[in-house]
Amino acid sequence: MKKLLLSSIIVIIGITFIGRLSYLQLFSFSPNQLLEDPAIKEVYDYPERGYIYDRNGLLLVGNQPAYDVMVIPRETKPLDTVEFCGLLGITKKQFLKKMESAQVYSTRLPSVLVPQLSKEDYARLQEKMRKYTGFYIQKRSLRDYLTNSAANVLGYISEVNEADLRKNLYYRAGELKGRTGIEKQYEEVLRGRKGVKFIQKDRFNRDIGPYKDGALDTLPQLGSELHITIDKTLQEYGEKLMNGKRGGIVAIEPASGEILTMISGPTYDPALLVGRKRSKNYTKLHYDSIAKPTWDRSLLAQPSPGSPFKTLNALVALQEGVIDTETKIRCYNGFFVGSDKKGCHCGGGNRDLNVGIYKSCNAYFAGVFRKIYGKFETTDKGMDVWEKHMKSFGLGNYLGTDLPTGQPGRIPNREYYDKQYGDNRWAPTFIISNAIGQGEVAATPIQLANMTAAIANRGYFYTPHIVKKIAGKSNIDAKYTERRYTTIDKKHFDPVVDGMADVYKKGTARWIQVPNIEIAGKTGTVENFTKINGERVQLTDHSVFVAFAPVNNPKIAIAVYIEHGYYGNRYAGHIASLMIEKYLKGTITRKDLEERMLQKTLDHEYQKQYSTEPFKINEYVW
Repeated sequence: MKKLLLSSIIVIIGITFIGRLSYLQLFSFSPNQLLEDPAIKEVYDYPERGYIYDRNGLLLVGNQPAYDVMVIPRETKPLDTVEFCGLLGITKKQFLKKMESAQVYSTRLPSVLVPQLSKEDYARLQEKMRKYTGFYIQKRSLRDYLTNSAANVLGYISEVNEADLRKNLYYRAGELKGRTGIEKQYEEVLRGRKGVKFIQKDRFNRDIGPYKDGALDTLPQLGSELHITIDKTLQEYGEKLMNGKRGGIVAIEPASGEILTMISGPTYDPALLVGRKRSKNYTKLHYDSIAKPTWDRSLLAQPSPGSPFKTLNALVALQEGVIDTETKIRCYNGFFVGSDKKGCHCGGGNRDLNVGIYKSCNAYFAGVFRKIYGKFETTDKGMDVWEKHMKSFGLGNYLGTDLPTGQPGRIPNREYYDKQYGDNRWAPTFIISNAIGQGEVAATPIQLANMTAAIANRGYFYTPHIVKKIAGKSNIDAKYTERRYTTIDKKHFDPVVDGMADVYKKGTARWIQVPNIEIAGKTGTVENFTKINGERVQLTDHSVFVAFAPVNNPKIAIAVYIEHGYYGNRYAGHIASLMIEKYLKGTITRKDLEERMLQKTLDHEYQKQYSTEPFKINEYVW
């Protein structure tokens, strides 16, 4: 009986041990546990990032092969450092610094020693790497650009840093990640998912085959193709027109909210931020504090909108019933605020809505602005109503685009002026500059383009967006396909659109008409002040222009902002007309105008605010 009991206990204990070991082997594991096992090595298989195409299916961004020299610190053995550094093309100091960083990151996990070797360097090194235990070459892909434009739209990728590794456990040292633009916004879509193989090692640290016959291995998943709304041809053409100019151009398809072009000038070739010279080139670009080529003016610049803003004040006044199309306001070659006369260039006389728009009469819109506030018992109430109307056009707030950066612009409210002047201590005359798009109002180029699209649609817009289609997904986010209505009734838009059409027919843009295309637009000249040696100095005005075409079936709404570009129709207006013709016709008929805009620069204007020394153009490393 005792023998039977003892045998039973032994059998039960044995079964328990076997069961527990089986459970641990078959069910209780995690990738992290495997990585902590010194007898198991993981090898990652990196997929290609998704390709990026323009709205017409033209390839913008593909991939090219590259090779990283990797190191696993605990597996290295003494080596001839001088010889090895010579092969890699780095100094001994650089080698030691990289090895120290790899040790800090992990002695067990691979780190990048030398990133992004060329195919030629790889061919030279691959046969010799077997001499250096603990080092190996890993293939990955880098971006290959099929355009030298749209750097601000596409963005760039770079190696993850320590902060990235702490925030997201998906990444490993040496991996690449989207930093700006589409590459950042759609990182998870574009990167795909890396695969991993687990390799069993023996007690001599030699590979002996797949762990569990590869049962735990995973295959890489390719990044998804991305089709964006940008028109490659229009984007490249617009960037050429911005030669020697600073500013932003944004064009939107009114019927969908799709961004046709988004240009920031000056810009750079996106290929500069690929390969081993990326860091050196980025440093030169980023620290160019004069031209600021990495600062996206199309999304971040917040100038006063100038006279295009007058169209919104007209719409608010019509909606509030304080004017109609026949209401007359007299211009005395300007208007008075107290005894102070503000200038106007329309020529003077009685102005109604139509003439006020196409002649861009400051006095008319100052009178309109006063009438809006005069309707209400208090200035605070008038400000609340005005603010609500303006913000319904997407101004003074983030538009909600699928872009990773941007600025809200500014539509001031009563709290803003209470802080500036004191509660109940200000009146409409204090803020009269807002009547003509100066003063405290500010808007980014993309907001101006969106505002113009809302007018083109007679009262609604779609949230501007950059992605048209993602492979494998049937639809884009629903918020980009829903109409967002303004607070202005549809009936009030036609007289304002008629005035904008007359801007081209007989107004401030009558010299820059496009043959066989009916355009509605509005010129803008924005005062430009800066400080030089501590003094407030007025520099050359900024040139602003908004337009849409065709008037009755709009296919494009555009905003052009040119720093120091003189009056609205001089640079911004000419560029807008060329962009419209290029998009709608596919060709340019006014070759003389095109040649002037391609060749003329404003470098002489930009020098004024910095020094008398000539500009020095950075030379980038390819």
